[in-house]
Amino acid sequence: MSTLPGFAFVVLLLAASSAAAEGLVLKKDVELKGSAVAGKEGPLFLSADRIESTAPNVIEASGNVEGRQAGQNFFANWLRYDTALNSIEARGQVRLEQANLLVSGDALKLDLDDYSGELTQPEYRFPAQQGRGNAEHIDFIDQNRFKLEDATYTTCPVDNEDWFLKVNDLNIDRARNVGTAYNASLHFLGVPILYTPWVDFPLNNARKSGVLAPTFGTTERSGLDILVPYYLNLAPNYDATLYPRLLSKRGMQLGGEFRYLLENVQGENRLEYLPNDSEADRSRWSVMLNNRYRLSPTTQAGMQFNRVSDDDYFRDLSNLISITSVSHLNREAWITTQHPGWTAELRAQSFQTLQDSTSTLIDEPYARLPHARLGVTKVLGNRLEFRLDSEATRFAHPTKTEGTRVLAYPTLRLPLVNSFGFLTPQIGWHSSYYALDDSVAEQRVKRNLPIFSLDSGVTFDRPFRFAGRDYEQTLEPRAYYVFAPYRNQDAIPVFDTAQLDFSYAQMFTENQFIGGDRINDANQLTFAVTSRFVEADSGLERLQVTLGQRYYFSAQQVTLPGVAPRTSNATDLLAAVSGQITRDWRIDTAWQFDTQNGTTIRQNLGASYRPGPGRSLNFGYRFIDQSTEQIDVSAQWPLGKRWYGMFRYNYSFQDDKLVEGLAGVEYNGGCWAVRAVFQRLATKEDQSTDALFFQLELNGMGRLGANPLDVLKQSVPGYRPSNEILQTP
Repeated sequence: MSTLPGFAFVVLLLAASSAAAEGLVLKKDVELKGSAVAGKEGPLFLSADRIESTAPNVIEASGNVEGRQAGQNFFANWLRYDTALNSIEARGQVRLEQANLLVSGDALKLDLDDYSGELTQPEYRFPAQQGRGNAEHIDFIDQNRFKLEDATYTTCPVDNEDWFLKVNDLNIDRARNVGTAYNASLHFLGVPILYTPWVDFPLNNARKSGVLAPTFGTTERSGLDILVPYYLNLAPNYDATLYPRLLSKRGMQLGGEFRYLLENVQGENRLEYLPNDSEADRSRWSVMLNNRYRLSPTTQAGMQFNRVSDDDYFRDLSNLISITSVSHLNREAWITTQHPGWTAELRAQSFQTLQDSTSTLIDEPYARLPHARLGVTKVLGNRLEFRLDSEATRFAHPTKTEGTRVLAYPTLRLPLVNSFGFLTPQIGWHSSYYALDDSVAEQRVKRNLPIFSLDSGVTFDRPFRFAGRDYEQTLEPRAYYVFAPYRNQDAIPVFDTAQLDFSYAQMFTENQFIGGDRINDANQLTFAVTSRFVEADSGLERLQVTLGQRYYFSAQQVTLPGVAPRTSNATDLLAAVSGQITRDWRIDTAWQFDTQNGTTIRQNLGASYRPGPGRSLNFGYRFIDQSTEQIDVSAQWPLGKRWYGMFRYNYSFQDDKLVEGLAGVEYNGGCWAVRAVFQRLATKEDQSTDALFFQLELNGMGRLGANPLDVLKQSVPGYRPSNEILQTP
């Protein structure tokens, strides 16, 4: 028998001395970096208090044993290495370290050629996924696959067993990053809450096919709501989701979604079907198709098709106010091409209008079958710019006058710009032609008029110091003049035209109407002034103040049907104040004031306070004369250690009703979080629905219960889930 105590350390010392003589320094590869490429072909390095050769091809090491091979490390009290079989046995505080696995136990047997073997009483950990557990026995099948018996799995830290998955057999496949559990029960706070004979789950955030965590909740209109989605990871660039949904008051709804992203094609398509709705006494369905096609580097096409079975589909089956308030569903197909100097588009479009039986009838928009547009831009020289906007549209409607409209609007503009201001004169000729059906007396209508505008502005700035910081204040007056002569347009129907809401942006437009059926007569001057307060060192705009008003030099003659012309020679006064006034406070306010009658026509007040993640207060007030007066308050705020409260109160004084109310609480247990949210949502003028969401989120495992996250993010601006907050540095 030969004894080689500390032999490995002597070899390393001699090698290091030789390397140092040549100016090199050798370091022990304790992180398995740089040598992993050698794999199982690499040598095994052993160090221990005592190393012995007990037989030919057999080496035994004892006392603080360390074994290192490219891609893995071994630690134990005793280790036996058979060089002929290239296998090891280890006992006593055994620890095996691999790139994505750390495991310890009592006794280890491992074949270093195929990485097969076994370990008793293992405790394992996946560093990348923060997952860990223990078992009675672990069988290593190869380098990437192993099987555990009577195992547990959790993402909670050591000495924390708030939740864990207990399984009879747990198969881990690191090549596919998939774990498969048989006869599994989920335990939460010491109570088993879920059992399944089989489940598989990802070991990372990669997509994989399988049953997703079910969601369940309750709503006043549909009762108990349970959804169990099944995800199909068909390929890296396309997938599908099937989601059967049980509504206790209505029945079983079936849904499916297919998404794809190819080199020149992409889309998202969804179908839902609810047979024999018990509440509505009819079958209900929805179709939502959205696809885009890249035909060439300059040309794209697409289609969008949205349709539901009835007017109340979203009101009955959705809990998002942005969806329940939808009035028109778009259906269109289009092709567009863009080139240097010109663009063209061809589109066919129609709508499904969803009526609210408890409110005023909604006017159905015209269909455009088809709509063609051509735009041309060109610089002629000496900074003179030519632009042409033209279109031809066939308008169709089941009950109104139909017809074809052709528009052409060529313009010439000369932008004169320098460092302190600008002056931009523009002249154009607006030409229109209408071919109407025989339901009107005048079937051919022409309209031609010149339009002249002059836009100008200057910028003054000055530095100043406030509260120990350097700022820059600007003063930016702007004047905008428009002249367009009167043309009688009473014979022209209104296909797609409406009056723009009066706003700062609308004050600097030639036409107060949107759409081509009305061109306003104009002899008017808009004057506005803006002042900005900007931090000199960071460029952050702390405050912006704007005042503006438009003045008329002639009476209004062109209006929409049923709308009286204005009687004043000036618009209301517009004022706006906004900015990030401190690190935590932001304000956004707007005010429209009738100077003639001394009354407020429109007012928006908004403020938000966000001192940090999970701390958000939002206040809003909206007033529109004779139609709207609402207050909107929302918040997310810590209630205690790991506790957060969420709240929204949106009330309409005009209608004397709650538009949306929400109250919720969230607790983060470190490796899990629980959310409970109650929401009341107005779905019709005289109806509302209540919904209760309760969700348990297990880090690295998934979510159970009804998902309130979309509702919270939409209803509470600045909301952050607690697990994101606690991870924020």
